[in-house]
Order: sequence, then structure tokens, then C-alpha cells
Amino acid sequence: MVAKVFIDGEAGTTGLQIRERLARRRDLELLTIAADRRKDTAARAELLNAADVAILCLPDDAARESVALIENATTRVIDASSAHRTAEGWDYGFAEMTATQGAAIAASTRVSNPGCYPQGVIACVRPLIEAGLLPASYPVTVNAISGYSGGGRQLIESYEANGAHNAAFLPYGLTFDHKHLPEMTRYAALSATPLFQPAVGNYAQGMVTCVPLRLDTLDSVPTGAALHDALTAHYAALGESFVDVAPLVETNRTPDLDPETFNGTNRMRLHVFANDARAQAVLVAVYDNLGKGASGAAVQNLNLMLGVDAATGLAA
Repeated sequence: MVAKVFIDGEAGTTGLQIRERLARRRDLELLTIAADRRKDTAARAELLNAADVAILCLPDDAARESVALIENATTRVIDASSAHRTAEGWDYGFAEMTATQGAAIAASTRVSNPGCYPQGVIACVRPLIEAGLLPASYPVTVNAISGYSGGGRQLIESYEANGAHNAAFLPYGLTFDHKHLPEMTRYAALSATPLFQPAVGNYAQGMVTCVPLRLDTLDSVPTGAALHDALTAHYAALGESFVDVAPLVETNRTPDLDPETFNGTNRMRLHVFANDARAQAVLVAVYDNLGKGASGAAVQNLNLMLGVDAATGLAA
């Protein structure tokens, strides 16, 4: 059976990338809206209610409006905005988060696509809490960098216009109230809000998130090998997974942490670097902010909801 899919907001960065990933698929019929009717509420409502799955690539308020326009019980929704990421009745769309999350997404009618930064943090931290190696109360700090495509159309246009005159590394979020913090806290299974300090780089796409750990503050100090083993066991047990764990190595520097490594794919790779003598470690996630961090994750969630191979239409 051919599923009807409507991307509400297909002209934006995330919407365009989702459409590109779906365009050649024969198991889908993409419902489209004329450019001059994208803000026509009646036209959008008609397509939202005609779709088997609606993918919302909109600002938060517009995404809430779209959900309210759905009057039937059959249209399923994937919301790529942050409007519903911690809302009741919505399943969080990070399939590798737990052993049961993929099944929850597959059965869901309302899926909230994760934010780009939180996925890397959740991927690194939650398995360690569940394994008992970190307490939920651990004071997590996150340092991360993303390509400028994560900032939306205005930032993209600004960076592309200024070229080499842009700052190579520009920290932001310096009021420490980033909109990703609620989902980062909830789905990493933390009891305290992380200290999160993101940055934008002068390149289009790709992301690295780093979680440094002061293990000497813990009553029971895990080794780097223990951290690595717990992460490896978690993702190896999932079967279908776009997340893998790099071998544990002792190195001062590696090209494997280039944020553009997995651009154009839905892959995420985790790294553990540790100094057991100092009881210090850093957990690192490398992935594409427009792939696993946005559009790729949405397509993965769509595949799960339609009951097809999770990798369909995705470069791993």
C-alpha cells in the first residue's frame, strides 16, 4: 500500500532535506501544496487530513496550529519542531534511546522528532545512567558545535553571504536557557538540568557534542573501559541502529572527531576518551545536524511508523 505523506513546511531547510530523501520512493505518495498557498489554512488543513503521515517542519506555534487542524483519527504526525518534545501523548523520536523506543515510535500516532544537540547527549549519557555508572544527579556539562545550517534560513543566508569573514567558532546560548534543555534533561534521564554551551562553526553542516566527566566526584569510579563497554552493549543489543561506538583508544588527537564526518548520512558515532589515573573522561558524539540530528531522524521515524526497513531512503 502506498502511504500518503504531507510535509508541512517543505520549503524550509529540514523540509527540503526530508523531501529529498523521500522523492524517489515508490512506497510513498508525497502530497504537495502550491507555493502561493503555503500560508492558506484551509489548503493546509485539507492536506493534513488527507495524509497518512504529516511531517511538520515549522516554527513551534505553526506546528501546534497544524496539529489542531487535523480533525480525523487516522493522520499520524511527526513534528520536527520543539513544540511537543516533552508534551504528554507524544513519543520521543530517538529510536536508539532505549530497547523499547523503536517499538513505541512504530505504534505511535504522535512522534516528536528530537532536537539535534540533545540526541548526542542522550546517546552518551542515558545508557551510563541505566547501567549504574553515573547517577541521575550527575552535574552534566555539554560543549557542542554545529554547522550554521542548524540556525535556520536567516543564519544560513548570513553565513553564506559573509563567507570567510564569519567567525570560525562562535559560542552562543550564554544565558544558559537553551530551548533544548528540557528534552535533554528528561530523555537523558537526568534529575538536574545540564550546563549546555553550544557554538556555531563557519561550515554548513555537521555536529560534535562533548560531555566531559569528572569521575573522581563519584563514590564508585568507573574506568574508561567500563564506560565504553556499557555504551557498546547498549547499542549492540538494539539490532537496527544508526548509532555505533568507536573502539576505545588512547590518543591525544584524532581526525575521527571532524564534525563533517557523517554529513549526508543518518549515522552517529560515539567515542570514549579517558585517563583512569586522573579519573577523567569525555564522551563524544559525531553526526550530521541535518541527518541524524533532523531530517534523517524524521525519515527513520517515518519508516518505523510505516513498518518498513528503518534504513529505507537513508544513507547509513
